[in-house]
Amino acid sequence: MQKALFLDRDGVINHETGYLHRIADVRWIDGIFSLARTATELGYQLVVVTNQAGIARGLYTEADFETLMDWMRAEFAAQGAPLAAVYYSPYHPTHGIGDYKRDHEDRKPNPGMLLRAARDLNLDLTASILVGDRCSDIAAANAAGLRAAFLLTGTEPNPCPHPHQTISTLADLELWLRNQPND
Repeated sequence: MQKALFLDRDGVINHETGYLHRIADVRWIDGIFSLARTATELGYQLVVVTNQAGIARGLYTEADFETLMDWMRAEFAAQGAPLAAVYYSPYHPTHGIGDYKRDHEDRKPNPGMLLRAARDLNLDLTASILVGDRCSDIAAANAAGLRAAFLLTGTEPNPCPHPHQTISTLADLELWLRNQPND
């Protein structure tokens, strides 16, 4: 079994721009590629887990999302840190349209995406970690039984109720990873 670094997308990989779906609008979060390279060097699989309410709301399509993520995958690979997988939830329980208007086990704070990744990629969740910028990310990590969950500050106005560590920058998590004993 392998370990994973689960990455939320908007607010962790790229700056939040409000329903990002165009390559031209991508602005990377400082330190994302350095963190990703370090995690890869330390044996972590990189897995994106992202709620995509913009699909649910009809603002862009799943094909638009896939096009953007194919480009992002290529960027990560070019930086020496390939993504093992990308999971997304195109649902929203109140603002969704048509079949997208529902709660789903994949929509964070539910742990469905993390549990699917564990099955698909043969991951040890108890050795895996997640970094997110929302309490829903932290809740999903806790529900899935991850080793640790990290909250990147700046998005949530109130403290998250679930166990986690708070970081100010992705460099803080990179340092934490480097300081862990070798498994």
